[in-house]
Amino acid sequence: MSGSLATGEPWDAAEAEQTARLLKAVADPARLRLLSIIRAAKDQEACVRDLVPAVGLSQPTVSHHLRVLTEAGLLSRERRGAWAWFHLVPGRLHDLAAIFH
Repeated sequence: MSGSLATGEPWDAAEAEQTARLLKAVADPARLRLLSIIRAAKDQEACVRDLVPAVGLSQPTVSHHLRVLTEAGLLSRERRGAWAWFHLVPGRLHDLAAIFH
C-alpha cells in the first residue's frame, strides 16, 4: 500500500476500497490463524497438507481461506509436485499494520 497511507492524508475512494478488501481478507479467525501459522513457520512458508490439521478445518475450507489471503496479496502460492505451498508476501503485514497508524 502506498499513497495516503504513507503520508497520513485522507484516502481517496480507490485507497479506501483497497484497504477494505485487505481488512475483509483478515476479518476471519481461521484466516488470522493461517497467517500466524505461516508467519511462525520456517522460512515463513507452509504446505496446505500441514495447514489442514493445524486449523482443524476441511481441506476445501482451508484452500478457500488461503485463496482469499492470496488474492488480497498477503500470501503467494507455489506448486511443488502435488502440493501447494504458501509464503508470506514480504511487507504485506507491515501494510496491514500501517492502516492503523
